[in-house]
Order: sequence, then C-alpha cells, then structure tokens
Amino acid sequence: MTQARPAPRAADPPAQPPAASTGQPAERVYRERCARFGAVRDRLAARVRRVSYARLVTFAAAAVAFIAGVWGELPLGLPLAAVCAVAFVALVVYHDHVGKQLRRYTELWRMNDEALRRQARAWDGLPLHPAARAPADHPYADDLDLFGRASVFQLLGTVATPPGTSTLRDWLVAPAAPAVIRERQPAVAELAPLVDFRDELTLRGRLMGATPPDPEPFLDWAEGEPWLTRQRGVLWLSRVGPALACGLLVAQIVGLVPYPLWLLAVLGNFALSQTRGGQVERLLDHVAAQAGAVEAYAELYALVGQHAWSAPRLQHLQASLATETLAADRQTRALSRLVRLTYLRRSQLYFPIEMLTLWSFHTLALLEGWQATAGRQARAWLSALGEVEALAALAGLAHDNPDWAYPDIVEGAPPLLEARDLGHPLLPASVRVVNPVRVGPPGTFLFVTGSNMSGKSTLLRAIGVNAVLAQAGGPVCASAMRLPPVTLRSSIRVQDSLERGVSYFMAELQHLKRIVDAAQRMDDGRTMLYLLDEILHGTNTAERQIAARKVILYLVAHGAIGAMSTHDLMLADSPEIAAACEAIHFTESFARDASGPVMTFDYRIRPGVATSTNALKLMEIVGLALDDVEPADDVNRGRDSSSE
Repeated sequence: MTQARPAPRAADPPAQPPAASTGQPAERVYRERCARFGAVRDRLAARVRRVSYARLVTFAAAAVAFIAGVWGELPLGLPLAAVCAVAFVALVVYHDHVGKQLRRYTELWRMNDEALRRQARAWDGLPLHPAARAPADHPYADDLDLFGRASVFQLLGTVATPPGTSTLRDWLVAPAAPAVIRERQPAVAELAPLVDFRDELTLRGRLMGATPPDPEPFLDWAEGEPWLTRQRGVLWLSRVGPALACGLLVAQIVGLVPYPLWLLAVLGNFALSQTRGGQVERLLDHVAAQAGAVEAYAELYALVGQHAWSAPRLQHLQASLATETLAADRQTRALSRLVRLTYLRRSQLYFPIEMLTLWSFHTLALLEGWQATAGRQARAWLSALGEVEALAALAGLAHDNPDWAYPDIVEGAPPLLEARDLGHPLLPASVRVVNPVRVGPPGTFLFVTGSNMSGKSTLLRAIGVNAVLAQAGGPVCASAMRLPPVTLRSSIRVQDSLERGVSYFMAELQHLKRIVDAAQRMDDGRTMLYLLDEILHGTNTAERQIAARKVILYLVAHGAIGAMSTHDLMLADSPEIAAACEAIHFTESFARDASGPVMTFDYRIRPGVATSTNALKLMEIVGLALDDVEPADDVNRGRDSSSE
C-alpha cells in the first residue's frame, strides 16, 4: 500500500474579493439591531393599545351624543356626534398606520433574532420553507442536507418571495457555469455588508404573507393573448350597453324620458354578463389572486433600482428592471391600481353596479391594456428579483462568516479540489473542526478510514456541501479553496423502500449504478466528484470488499475524483487500491475515570490508514459489556450436568 501523501498544500487565495464585513462581529450587529427594533416594536404596541382604547371611547361618545341629540336632551348632540364620528374615522386610519409600523418592526426584530439563531445553528428557532425541496431522486440533496430542517437552505433562508425561493433552490441543486460563478461572487461580496438593504429585501417579501401566492397563474395570464380586446363584438356591447343604461337613467331623472327605458339596457347588460361574464370573472381571478403581492413586488423592484451598484451582475439585474419605456416598479404600481378595481366584486352593491355599468368588463379591458404593454416582461422582472434575493441570501452567509473564502473555479488544469481549513458549514463555529483537504487529481481518490463517530461522514459531507456553495456562487467554509467545475454525486444516506419493495442493499446498488452511469457520461467539460460513505455494507464482508474495489477502480479509471470512507481496512491491501488511494484517517482517545471508560475525538485528519477500532469500547461505554455472558455451548453443558 502506498503511503499517504503529505498534508495538502493550501489553496492560493482566491482572485475574488474577500468576504465583506461590517467592521464588527456579526453577532454584535444582530444583537444591537434586535435591541433597537425591539424597543420600537414595544413602543408601537403600547401606542396601538392606546389608540384602540381611544377608538372605543370615541365610538361610544358618538353613539351617546347621537342618541341624546335625537331625543332632544342635548341640543348640541348631533354636532358633537358628528365630531366624534370624524375623530373615530381618523383614529381608525391612524390605528391602521401604526399597526403596519408595528408589523414592520416586529418582523425586523424577528429577522435579526433568526440571524442570531442561524449563527448558533439553533435550527428549531428558524423557519422552514416547505416549498423548497429537491426534485425526486436528486443525486445528492438528501445526502448533503440541502433542504429541510438543519439544512443548507434553512441556513440561507432569508429569501421570502416565490421567485427568490425557486432561484435559490435551483442554484443549490444544479451547479452554475464557471463564468456565472465568477459573476455572482463580486455581487455577493458587495451585498454582504449591506445589512439594511438585505433586511428590507426580506421584510418586503415577508409582508406579502406567510404563504405568498404562486405567481405562475398570473404569469400565464400576463404572457397570454388578451381575450376581451379580441372579442370586438363583446367589447363594443360592454361599452354601448352601460352608456345607454346610464344615459337613459339620467334622462328619466331629469324628465326627458317618461318611461324607465334604461331597464331595457340593464336587461341587455344582464344578458351579456350571463353569457360572457363567467370568462371575465375567471380572468379577473387570475390577477386578483396576486392582489396582495403585486404592490409588494413594486416596492421590491424600486428597492433594487434605487441603489448604485458596482458589481456587473447587480448592474445587469438592475438594468433588466428598468428600460427606457418600461420600468418594473412603475408598471407594477400601475397594475396594482388596476387590481384594486377588482375589489368592488367583494361589495354587496356589486351586482346592481355590474348590471348598470358592466364594471368587470371595463376592469378587464384596462388590465388587458397593461397585459399588452408590459405583460411579457413580468417573468423577466420576477426572475431578476429572485436572483437578487438568492445573491442576498449568499451575502448573508458571507457577512456572518467573514473568515470564509470565495473559492477559485479552475478550468484547464488537472482537476483537483484543494482546501485549507475546510469545515462543515452546518456545524456551529464553536464545535466545528477544520482540516486541510485535497481530492484528486484523476487517477487517485481520497481513502478515509477511522473508527465509529470519528468524523468520516462529516468530512465527506463537508466536501460536498462546500462544493455546492462554491458552484452556487457563495463563500465556502474554508480559509481558501479551489476546485474544477464538478458534477457532484454521492452515496451517503441510502434508504430502503417498503412501498417499492426495495431492500437496503438493492437501493444502494441502484444508487451506485446512477453514479457509475454518470461517470460514463462525463463529456461536458466537468469532472465527476463522488462521495461514497461505507458503501455496500448490506452484504457479507468478502463480497463487499470485491464489489467496493470494482466500483472505486471503475470511477478512478474514468477520470473521476472523489473520496470514499470505510471500516474495511483490508481494502487498502489490494495493490490496485493502494496505488490509487491517498489514505487519511481519524482516531480517538480513551481514558478511564470513576464512571468507566471515556472516549474523546479530535476530528483531525492524520495520514495513513486507521490502526484502531472502537466498537467494543463503545459497547462498554453504553453499558452493553457482555464479557460475563457464557457462550451457548457452555450454558448447554451446564444444563446437561445439572440434569445428571
């Protein structure tokens, strides 16, 4: 077996700018902001209570004054009631204003409290995004905890709109091209110190509600063909009918027409509403479903547009939100005003108004005018906003971890992943142990051994998660890192399926088959990076060793780079494996105190293959020491002698 190579040389500092910092620890920043926003929130909450009491008093005073004025016991009762009523209306408006401010500062406090929890990796206090999940049978999302509780997405989870959520999800499940990564890194670095901007971006998204509406129905309408304006006859009738109804009604009121001829026009409007109104209402529903979000999107577009960005990617996104003729924020505010016209449908007076004016037809005609002017730009605007949100989420990670680096994506050189002080991003800094790591070049693989609980699986996941962050354009949990464009594959957390009738061993074989097939198809300029953790332990030792050797040698032969962890130390006895592997291991220390054996780990990489195991000692530590149990043959012999 070949000796392990020396500890890997640290990667050169990346060419990209270092992670930005606010000049003081992120934890202090968030604690100060929590204190400030919490104080404002408490003052506003007290004000809301006082205004609520004042509303109650003015309403009661208005009622008493009105009753007293009507009964004649208070000559100034009616004027006083009018004054109290005006005061009540003013208090209602003010109460709504203060309530919105209270919600704003409550949310700002909550967001900064969540930032503190993210730093501590206190997962139970962080929101989950049920809409963020990997596609079915994704090759590494489950193994690397990309989604769900205690996941990469939860760590980055400042995105608040559906476009932001889908964009960040897509960046995590599929690597970007090297040129795109190099565009994103300066944008992330520029956004990192802008805590106020990033908070405002998240806040305005959250103010849409806990579950913002899916924009797809709206986009389907916005990008589609107008319906009403193409129905020339319907459009003409929807304009002539209300004009006749209103004109004849006025004519009867002023005495020009002695008969209620306007009822005939209303009857015509009713007929048109019954025959074409259903389609009109369905189209309005598509737009009205976005009523709460449309105005919020306008504010988000304006927020992005008002900054002077220096990163080319941010400049490009800003430009896509404002052309010479179509500015996303202005057009979306115009749409918001039109959407408000649909609110009349909620009124009890809607039916008579609709029969007289065909309000819904006119509203749809105005909306279709917007559709023709700006509708086909709406998707691009939402896409740009989603990208800004995803960049801001990665920027929050950079701000919170100023000692993390932006990786170099190296093309053209022999594929090699090399990192200095690599750690697992999902572990809190207080317990995270970092190591130098080198994976590659082709023709070699990292052979990781060690006893139970020593850190083998964590190392593999640290390599994988950092590769995901690197190829999303974010910082990595390392002081320096470089890697080629890689296609990541892993077999770490395999599950059987009773529903599909698949055993654990068969599920793992299917997993490995997909990895091997992917290695065969590596012809797109990318390198396969595989992570294999204790593979094939669903069968006996002899067959496992043979099969594992075949899998790893096949991947090595096809130019893939990767790491494999195992308890099978004899795998390294194979000459082929020994020639290709770079062996490293983890170890543990034992001591005894009054309570018994104590085992500790330092989680540090050491060269070579592990020379110790700990399964029996772990049994003793958990109270499963069975040394005093007699073998079955001895027990049987004892029984036989006693019977004699």
